[in-house]
Amino acid sequence: MTAREDWPLGEKRTQALRRISAEYGREEGGSHGPDHTERVYHMALAIGRRLNARLDILAAAALLHDIGRRHETASRGKICHAAKGADLAAGILQGLDFSPRDIEAITHCIRSHRFRGRETPACLEARILFDADKLDSIGAIGIGRAFLFAGQIGARLHNAELDPGDTRSYSQEDTAYREFQVKMSRVREQMLTRPGRELARQRHKFMEVFFDELNREIYGTEIP
Repeated sequence: MTAREDWPLGEKRTQALRRISAEYGREEGGSHGPDHTERVYHMALAIGRRLNARLDILAAAALLHDIGRRHETASRGKICHAAKGADLAAGILQGLDFSPRDIEAITHCIRSHRFRGRETPACLEARILFDADKLDSIGAIGIGRAFLFAGQIGARLHNAELDPGDTRSYSQEDTAYREFQVKMSRVREQMLTRPGRELARQRHKFMEVFFDELNREIYGTEIP
């Protein structure tokens, strides 16, 4: 791997954005902390190289994509972290002398990366960031993050007996299984790139096996 591939933004800018992102994300803990940002960053670049995307736009957008998350958490979901993050990112990028055109492209990627967001990813880089972020919400990593988030908000371990339509997010019933029913199980249908679709299919199969086993163990139906 060449130095340019290691640092699409250059080492100085990359490390500056990494530090800024960590400052915003550290309070979010394991489910949306700096380690999530790093995984999305590397996945976005891997897909971006395969699809010949602009890696500098992808790198900046990936590193800053969740900086609005703590505002969404504090508001218990009333503030959209993608929209807030894009607004915050614009000022950060200006301070690092990004061009107005690149700032517009990066903030569009951030604004449109949310699963339930209102803005549709309109360029290749935005579609790649969307997929990279969603891939981190499914499979083994996604299951682990779902349980971490449920623990952060004080949710139960499991609630398979409840209709997810009768439960609320950020409540005691916002379990990992509810997240699978409401969001994770639908991710494979939302992917926007071919590499993203390939990986999502593999990770979806693992989630089905895991939650089937969890139901069997909790309700005793695995007894021969």
